[in-house]
Parts: sequence; C-alpha cells; structure tokens
Amino acid sequence: MYTCGTFSPVRVATQNNVDTLLEIFICFIKTVQLQLLNRIATVKDNGTVEFEVPGDVEPQTLGLRGEDICSAATGDEPLDGAELQYIPPLQIVMLIVGTRGDVQPFIAIGKRLQDYGHRVRLATHSNFKEFVLTAGLEFYPLGGDPKILAGYMVKNKGFLPSGPSEIPVQRNQLKDIIWSLLPACKEPDIDSGIPFKADAMIANPPAYGHTHVAEALKIPIHIFFTMPWTPTSEFPHPLSRVKQPAGYRLSYQIVDSLIWLGIRDMINDVRKKKLKLRPVTYLSGSQGSEFDVPHAYIWSPHLVPKPKDWGPRVDVVGFCFLDLASNFEPPEELVKWLKAGPKPIYIGFGSLPVQEPEKMTQIIVEALEQTGQRGIINKGWGGLGNLAEPKDSIYLLDNIPHDWLFLQCKAVVHHGGAGTTAAGLKAACPTTIVPFFGDQPFWGERVHARGVGPPPIQVEEFSLTKLVEAVKFMLDPQLRRGQWS
Repeated sequence: MYTCGTFSPVRVATQNNVDTLLEIFICFIKTVQLQLLNRIATVKDNGTVEFEVPGDVEPQTLGLRGEDICSAATGDEPLDGAELQYIPPLQIVMLIVGTRGDVQPFIAIGKRLQDYGHRVRLATHSNFKEFVLTAGLEFYPLGGDPKILAGYMVKNKGFLPSGPSEIPVQRNQLKDIIWSLLPACKEPDIDSGIPFKADAMIANPPAYGHTHVAEALKIPIHIFFTMPWTPTSEFPHPLSRVKQPAGYRLSYQIVDSLIWLGIRDMINDVRKKKLKLRPVTYLSGSQGSEFDVPHAYIWSPHLVPKPKDWGPRVDVVGFCFLDLASNFEPPEELVKWLKAGPKPIYIGFGSLPVQEPEKMTQIIVEALEQTGQRGIINKGWGGLGNLAEPKDSIYLLDNIPHDWLFLQCKAVVHHGGAGTTAAGLKAACPTTIVPFFGDQPFWGERVHARGVGPPPIQVEEFSLTKLVEAVKFMLDPQLRRGQWS
C-alpha cells in the first residue's frame, strides 16, 4: 500500500485583489471546460456518455489528468521482496459500495487479511450485515440502499443520471454514503462496543469520499475495483460509448469530470464540516490525488491483460473467489431434481431489478422449451420465475453459492457482474451475458471476444429469438472442444 498523497488546493491569498483575480481565473477555466464538454460529450437517455473527439481538441485542454500523469510512475522499479519490511497487525477498514456481487470479493480479501493477523472491518450497506458477519468479518453500516442504487443504475446504465428527475435520487444516496465514511473508520463496533481506529483503508471507487477521509486520517489507502477506472488507450470507460479508439483514454477523463460536477459540493461540504479540511478546487478532479493511490483490478489477466499504459501502481490481481461451496448443503429437493435429468442451463440476474419480470420469465421458459433444455431460474431481487403452473423442466431458487451451483450446469445466462462472470468461467460454463449497466457490457464483450459465449444481449433487447440463438451457441460442441479442453 502507498500513503495517500496530500491534496493541493489553491491557496487563497489575503489580499482581496488576489482573491478576486483567482476567482475570475477559476470561473474562466470552468467556462472553457464546460463549453468543451458540451461540445464533445452527450449524456444519453440511458445515462451513458457518448462523445466524439474533434481533431482540434487535446485531452490536456480540458484541464484533466492526462497520460503523462497517469503513466508518471511507469519507470518506477517494483519493490524487491527482500526489501519489504515486517508489517505489524493493522486495523484495516474496507469501504465498499454496491450490490452483493461488489461486496463478495472483498469478503475474500478481508478473510485473507485476517489470516495474516490483521483486524478487518468491512463497511458496506446494512443489507449485507449477515453476509459479512457470517464470513467472520467485522461489519459497520454505510449509508445508501443497494436496492435503490441498483434500480437507479439499471435505469440509467451507470452513475450518471439520464434526466433531471433522476438527479435527486442519486444525490441523496451518495450523500448518505459520503457522510457515513468517516464514522466507519473510527467509531467503535456497533454490536460489541470495541474501539476501532483505522490504520489503513481499502475502498472501491463508488465509495466517493474515500481518498478525502484517508487524507484527513493520514492513513494509507488502496483502491480495488471489478471494472476499469484508470485511464487507458486500450479500451474505453465502461460508462461511455466512444466511436474512435483515439478517444478511449479521454473517455475516462470525461466521465470523471461529469461525475465530479455532480458531487463536488457534497465532497467539499464533508471536507469542511466533517473532515476539517480545505475545500477541493474545481480543477482537482473527482478524487483529487487518486492517481497517487495504488489501484488493483479484480479480474483475470487471462481474460483482460493489464494495459501496457498502466504503471506499477496499477495492477490486475486476478479474480477473488470466496469459497462458499465447501460449507454449503444444497436442498434435498434440488439435488433430486438435478439427478433426474441432464445438466440444466442457469438463468438469473442476482440482485438486479427486472422491469418486466413476468414477460422475461415467459421468454426464458419458451426458449428452454424450444431448445429442449432444463433450466434453473434464480428469482433474485428481480422477481423472476412467477410461473402460471409448475414445470418439471424448470427449477426455481433463491441465491445459493455460484461456485457450487455452476458446476451442476452446462451453461449460464446472467447479468455479467465480474464475480458471476468469473464463477461461470471457472466452472467451464459457456456464458451468455445480458448486461444491465456499468461494467456488464464490458464483460459481455470480453467473454464473446474470448470465444466462450455469444454476443451479449442488452437487457432492453432481450427477446425469445435472441435467447434461443444464444442457447444454441452455448450448446455447440465445437465451442466446448475449442475453448474448454
């Protein structure tokens, strides 16, 4: 881990004329940047950012972090193992925002840190308290409701609102999250009352405010995520739609700038009132010194290799699997059903809300019948599986460990979360991804590019014809012989 670098807000001089000139300068820069953003970027109805870069616009014109900053550490030599010093037991806080799929890999990381002798507190939404405590980690509640967040992001395809009416929803959620971060790092355990003071922090990017809290507490921070968040020229930001490869790197800066425009006032409110820090200037970007902070991306380099323009402080560390299968006792009814016929196809979308669950369920059932397959439907938060009458070829279930379930399946159809994608590939299951938002289209494209699944089916384009074609693709013997042997 590296220590969080200090922020460098513009110093306000005591002379009134200097203050005035500084304000004029910042307003001028803001106007120029906003004009450029309006010129090249459009927030679409689904919340994604689409832009086309004119030939006369350079990334540095936007006043954002450019390639020279992102790759500044490329020449640094990695630490030799012999030079690493003994690290005494630490109190480590993990600030994690998202759905169950976002939380699960951090439980695996937290358990490993505990094995090394550290005390680990996983701070996340109250919905996951039992999940965290059952794994043997300390829990602390963060603000925000993952069901509301997931519903918002399904509608808007990410963190950016598609219209004015959506802005208060996301802002209220983010405000609750941001204001809950500092207590998660320093307040006693809620259940036991045992004191806690974080010596180090791990966080994912949607916990906006993490670097600011780390700065106030003067503790090291390491950012982990399951989707690309560091600028690269090899692929665009998952929340953007970019027409030219030349705009891939700029897409990260555009998305960062748009998000920062929406949260800067909340961040500065917390900095002044809660953290007792100077406000961050408009020019600082959403996380200030984020590129002084090490990043680790939780996916297999065999699926997506580390981009060549990421320096040594950015790494691809592999999927983090949480072993849930070894202690799992499947329902006897499910075991009997599995033994009664050939391996089924799994279809489920986890904790994501489905807009028309009855219609989607009907499509799933008809596709399985047309292809002659048995199927397991995960009801999840989306309310799938409301059948008019029970069918012997369909088994309905709630969430059970994927690392056990997918080994019983011949193929899987899911939303494309990084963890679910990893579990399916680990079980050697051909995979169809139906992306809802965020990084899910990214994983859908990568799975198809690697030849282990059909092209992704966008959730709004989910149809009987496309699902039947996808199932046939996954059942092709050539696919299994070519990729899994």
